[in-house]
Amino acid sequence: MKNLNRKNIGRRNNAQGHHFEDYIQGGCRQYEAAGIAKIQKTPEPFRTLRKYRDGTATVRFIANAEPDYIGCEKDGTTIVFEAKKTMTDRMMQSVITPHQWNALDKYEELGANAGVCIGIKDETFWIEWFVWKHMKELFGRKYITAEDVQPFKVQFNGSILFLNPVDDDAYMKESNRLFTILHPEN
Repeated sequence: MKNLNRKNIGRRNNAQGHHFEDYIQGGCRQYEAAGIAKIQKTPEPFRTLRKYRDGTATVRFIANAEPDYIGCEKDGTTIVFEAKKTMTDRMMQSVITPHQWNALDKYEELGANAGVCIGIKDETFWIEWFVWKHMKELFGRKYITAEDVQPFKVQFNGSILFLNPVDDDAYMKESNRLFTILHPEN
């Protein structure tokens, strides 16, 4: 019974993750239509091992996954991010794999707008990469709650508008405050 319950939880979480990505895709389409950005979902690298008559297949992942989304904003800035969803009250820093972490670090070093678009229960946030990777220093722990990141809440109009904070001023103020904690000399 315990194993069956785990399977059901896994299926539910997987379905919620797909819905979350569908909402992000809607935001990507809106940004492209408005000429704000062109952002695409990064396909998972896999090889088909066997195809079946019902249209399904057995596949094997052949490489570490890259960040979930990559694109370009109107000003030429690369945008790259992971998408993570939880129905619990906290988002663990460890949901980012070491390979994804390294990729986001490299993109950030090169000047990209790197981050993590997260859903905690029914709220959505854009967390800049410098905030995510310094979670322990900034929040005292390796997870964040919706309460911790309220200034980073983004708009939702049936799609997740991850480039549009609910409150621009609060977003900028908190982003600058956290940056100053990490870089007091600036």
